[in-house]
Amino acid sequence: MLVLKARPEFLPVAPPQRYFTRYRVRSTLTAPFIALITGASSGIGEATARRVAREPEARLVLVARREDRLRSLADELGGATVIVADLVDPGAPELIAQTVEREHGQLHLLVNNAGGSWRASFGEGGWANVEQHMKLNFEAQLRLTEALLPLLRRTAKGAAQRVSIVNVASTAARVSRPRAGAYSASKFALAGWTDALHAEERPHAVHVGLVLPGFIATEGFPAKELLANPMTRWLVSRPEVVAEAIMQTGPGGKAERYVPRKYWIAAALRVMAAPLVRRMTAGGAFTTTTGTKRD
Repeated sequence: MLVLKARPEFLPVAPPQRYFTRYRVRSTLTAPFIALITGASSGIGEATARRVAREPEARLVLVARREDRLRSLADELGGATVIVADLVDPGAPELIAQTVEREHGQLHLLVNNAGGSWRASFGEGGWANVEQHMKLNFEAQLRLTEALLPLLRRTAKGAAQRVSIVNVASTAARVSRPRAGAYSASKFALAGWTDALHAEERPHAVHVGLVLPGFIATEGFPAKELLANPMTRWLVSRPEVVAEAIMQTGPGGKAERYVPRKYWIAAALRVMAAPLVRRMTAGGAFTTTTGTKRD
């Protein structure tokens, strides 16, 4: 079990970003709307729980390892099903599936958000570092989705609103950087699987969306170096913006969203001008200092 450090101070904070009303998901979800969010104890997961809780008919299922934070959040939001689990444990998917089936009997939104990063070059970390990324950032998402897929399909048959899965990847799923190759590999895998799963589940009326956050000021990824520089501060966004993107790619039915939106340019450049992108990232200009992190 990893021990996380106390929540750091985010100073300066990420700048506010403009929302475009035509892309927002309005409060039109019908009763009941059951949403399961992994990694819900902090960061993007916590922000997503708060966003979903604004829907008047939403019922939350919060999954993470830190029970005290989950229960505090559940109390603050007026109640939720709390499941304390480490997603890499072999029995976690079945435990979660049984709990959701027993307490709710249906599931409208699955947000695969839990993840982590351990920075190291391949020469330093080797396969062991790649493996721990793949187990948490890819394998755990697949195993949980597999366990919940029958319930999602069954819910979709009679649902009045869209039933969906949202996989939270990263812009690192499109562009990799030095000392983050293992993290990128796991997110590349998640993004590729998401595209296939979307096509496979469409006949079952289960939508599958993808969110690709860039630098987001969270407990695990404070991005202090970027926030301290006025020239790069715009690169950093907030968990609340990602939460809105999750709603857009889940209940809203969009295929994918970059956060901040302009990050799609980097992905496009990777296709059209790969040598340029390699030169830009090789020097570590877009690298932040992070320790061991799990969301």
